Amino acid sequence: MIDVPALSAEIRALALERETVILAHNYQRPEVQDVADFVGDSLGLSRQAAQTSARTIVFAGVHFMAETAKILAADKTVLLPEPRAGCPMADMVTAEALVRWKSEHPGVPVVTYVNSSAAVKAESDVCVTSANAVAVVRALGAEKILFAPDRNLGSWVARSLPNVEVLLWEGWCPTHDDVTAEQVLAARAEHPGALVMAHPECRPAVVDLADAVLSTSQMLAFASENPAEEFIVVTESGLLHGLRKAAPGKTYHELSPRMLCPNMKLTTLTKVRDCLANGTGKVEVEPEVRERALLAVERMVAIG
Repeated sequence: MIDVPALSAEIRALALERETVILAHNYQRPEVQDVADFVGDSLGLSRQAAQTSARTIVFAGVHFMAETAKILAADKTVLLPEPRAGCPMADMVTAEALVRWKSEHPGVPVVTYVNSSAAVKAESDVCVTSANAVAVVRALGAEKILFAPDRNLGSWVARSLPNVEVLLWEGWCPTHDDVTAEQVLAARAEHPGALVMAHPECRPAVVDLADAVLSTSQMLAFASENPAEEFIVVTESGLLHGLRKAAPGKTYHELSPRMLCPNMKLTTLTKVRDCLANGTGKVEVEPEVRERALLAVERMVAIG
C-alpha cells in the first residue's frame, strides 16, 4: 500500500520546484485528481494548457489530451505519466482515412471531436468537445458537415441542430457505447426519484432516457445547481469523485456494471511522481502537423 498523503506531498513539492502544472481529467483516479492543480474536461483542460505560465505540463489523462496540450503550448514541455494511456475512439480514424472521406465530399467542412490524434486534427476545419459540439457546429453556419470520429456525439449534434445534415464517421467510445437502455431503465426502477445525467457519447437509445445530456463539466454544474438530491450518472466512474466534491450531501448512483475506462485508470500517483522526477513521457508533435492542427483547436477553444 502506498502512503497517499506522503506521495501527494512529494508530488506537490516536485511540481513547485520544477515549475510544473498538473492537469487531470475528470475520469482519473480520485487521488490523482486530488493532487492536480486543475481537474476538468477536455475543453477546460485545453484552456488551462493554453493559458499556463508553467514551464512544464504534466497531463494525467490519455495521449490525445497531452498532444492537444502540446498543440496549444508548443513552448512548454508536456509529460504524460503513462505513455500507454491511449483512446480506442481516437484510434478509429486516421489522417489518411479522413483525407479520403473529405475527397468524397468536397467543400464540406470537417468537424472533429477532440478525442483524436494531432494528425487528424490537422486535416480538420474545427475541433469540438462534448461540452461545446453543438455550439461550435451552430457557429459554423454550415448546412452540411462531416463529423468524426464519434458517431454518438455526432448524432447528438444532428438531433440538436435539425437544419444541419451531419455525416457520421463510424467511431465510438467503448465505455459509453456499451451502455444499454436496459441498464438505465434498471437504474431508474431501483432509484425512481433520481435524475438521469447521460454523456452524449452514449447511444441515442440511452440519451433518450436521460433527463439531461451533458459533458462531465456540465454534469458537475448541473448536480450543484439542480435542487434534486439524487442522480443516476451515465458516464465513466471517475466523475463520481468530482460530483461528491462539487455537490456534497447528494446521492449519486452508477450503472451496473460500472462504467470504467481502462486507459484512464492506468495513471497512478506513483507514475505522476516518477514522470515529474525523471522528466519521462515527453509528448511531441511535428511542427507542420501542430501548425495545421492548432487552427482547428484554437477555433474550438475560442467558441467555447
